[in-house]
Amino acid sequence: MKLKIAWIGKTKEPAIQGLTDEYLKRLSRYADAQGMTLKDELALLKLCGREARPVRHTLVLLDSRGKQLSSEEFAEFLGNHQDCNPLPLLFAVGPANGFTPATRQEANLLLSLGKMTLAHELARVVLLEQLYRAFTILKRHPYHLGH
Repeated sequence: MKLKIAWIGKTKEPAIQGLTDEYLKRLSRYADAQGMTLKDELALLKLCGREARPVRHTLVLLDSRGKQLSSEEFAEFLGNHQDCNPLPLLFAVGPANGFTPATRQEANLLLSLGKMTLAHELARVVLLEQLYRAFTILKRHPYHLGH
C-alpha cells in the first residue's frame, strides 16, 4: 500500500520532526509511506487533482468536523482501501487555520482525530501514530494490545 502524509507549512519544532521521522520509519515496515511538506493548499490540490501525474490519490483531510473513528475502525478503513482501491492514500494535515471549504469538497474523506483542538503539528504526529497503530492492528502485532 502506498501512503503519503502531507502537511502544509514548515516544521518549527525539532521534537515534532523527530517524532514524524520515527513514525514514518515505523510505518515503512507495513507500507510505502512518504511524508511531505507542502507550501499551501494549492500544492495539495495539484498533487491529488485530476491532472495529477503520474498518479491520482484518494484524499483524506484531517478536519475537526470530519468523521471520528476508533483505532479499530480506522484500521478497517485502511484494510478495506488496501483490498479494494488501487489509488494511493494521501492524508493531509492543514495549516493552523484549517482547510478552506473548497479543499474540503475535494476530499474523499474528512477525518477528525477527536473533539479536542490540536495544534496542526501535533495532529500530524497523532495521525502518524494512528496509522502505525492501524497497521499493527491489521497484522495482529501486540503494539495495540498494550494500551
